[in-house]
Amino acid sequence: MNNNYYAILMAGGVGSRFWPVSTTDFPKQFHDMLGSGETLIQKTFSRLSKLVPMENILILTNERYNSLVLEQLPMVKQEQVLLEPAMRNTAPCILYASLKIQKLNPDAVMVVAPSDHWIEDEEEFAKNLQQCFDFCQKENALMTLGIQPTFPNTGFGYIEFDENDSNPIKKVKQFREKPDYETARTFLEAGNFLWNGGIFIWSVKSISSAFEKFQPQMNALFQKGSDSYNTSNEKQFVIENYSKAENISIDYAVMEKANNVYVLLATFDWNDLGTWGSLHEKLDKDDQNNAVVNATVILENASNNIIRSDAKKLIVIDGLDDYIIVDNENVLMIYPKSKEQDIKKITAKANEL
Repeated sequence: MNNNYYAILMAGGVGSRFWPVSTTDFPKQFHDMLGSGETLIQKTFSRLSKLVPMENILILTNERYNSLVLEQLPMVKQEQVLLEPAMRNTAPCILYASLKIQKLNPDAVMVVAPSDHWIEDEEEFAKNLQQCFDFCQKENALMTLGIQPTFPNTGFGYIEFDENDSNPIKKVKQFREKPDYETARTFLEAGNFLWNGGIFIWSVKSISSAFEKFQPQMNALFQKGSDSYNTSNEKQFVIENYSKAENISIDYAVMEKANNVYVLLATFDWNDLGTWGSLHEKLDKDDQNNAVVNATVILENASNNIIRSDAKKLIVIDGLDDYIIVDNENVLMIYPKSKEQDIKKITAKANEL
């Protein structure tokens, strides 16, 4: 294994659209959402460790999830778990982790990967990642893996690449925000737009110089802690300074501003597992398109549903089509799949009870 390879595994999200399974205290990355026997963070760590030495994988998470990370990834040492004392989106935590890595190894190249995505062909993922690592070791490049769109999705950002570029790794023209349906349709018809899957690859030199150029204030804030990184003083510096950082994503902070951004079309199947509906797409289904996770069921006149339970009880359903049925501890949710974007609002109401 190449000791210059590092990974930043992003595991701080709450996953509120997967309520009632995903909660603030126990979010979706720590659940076995697919019924595979492994949680999403375990699957992601395993996938990354095929190319990146285990000790070079850093897990970025909120401080409340520290024990969950260590419990589910017993091979990880405490110093590999970077705890955010405040929610500040992706740019500050990526800068913080990058500066830590740079101090350890100035020749490092790294991948930044969400902990809660579904990737089926892990060999293809490793090949794509290797291709990106090779490119970023030679070039001053900020890279991302783009996903081939299969329909005009309005829930993803898009990456527009140079249609005249015949290389496998293509120059990015611009990032495009989540579009409306008609705009998304024109993106698909154009043929040079990919979904932004939120997986980034770069050298520490490239990302550090990008932060220096485009986020000088944030860069100065975290550079103040350079002497304390990877020492016993690091925790105190982070507690005192992290919340001062701007709440901004890596896309807005750096990727949309830089002109050295490249994309590789991913050759693996990918799903961001952002909603119950996206999970339904990836699970095995019966003849009536029902997907069942961890549940014993009798289904009559039922179709296109996703049914999940953690309890040892029989679930009987008759006459439901296109519903999310989740039985979880103190909550039973029976909710139309067509309204799944509203689950966030339901979560907020439930928290008030």
